Amino acid sequence: MIKISIIPFEEKFTKIFYDLNVEWLQKYFYVEPYDEKVLSNPKTHIIDKGGFIFFATYKNEIVGTVALINEKECFELSKMAVSPKYHGQKIGQQLIDYCLDFSKNQGWKNIMLYSNRILEPAITLYKKVGFKEVPLEKDVYYERANIKMKLEL
Repeated sequence: MIKISIIPFEEKFTKIFYDLNVEWLQKYFYVEPYDEKVLSNPKTHIIDKGGFIFFATYKNEIVGTVALINEKECFELSKMAVSPKYHGQKIGQQLIDYCLDFSKNQGWKNIMLYSNRILEPAITLYKKVGFKEVPLEKDVYYERANIKMKLEL
């Protein structure tokens, strides 16, 4: 495991946010229209709507990212991606741990996420930190989503 630093979103990181997420999506699924809209302009679609984006850095390089998107009823843990050359270094775990601490410090009651059951390592990680499966609504905006999970903070 490498020790990362976590920094907040700055507009100069928009392309890195886009590239990390698109690379991940293309590896496992495809880029949906909703992804393209949000990833192309995260300031408008995440930050300006009360959300947060964080970046994992290692040796002055951005190696991962995650977002907490304001979905009115609660925040969605989303857009988590780690550079392939750093897979297996527990960067995803460190990003989630940071988001959980951040969420608790904000006084939030819970957070949720959408995922896909083929992502077994991710689902295992989510369960390990306390996420529990909840019913998935029929009109979810991700075509690839076939599981919804929630964590009471």
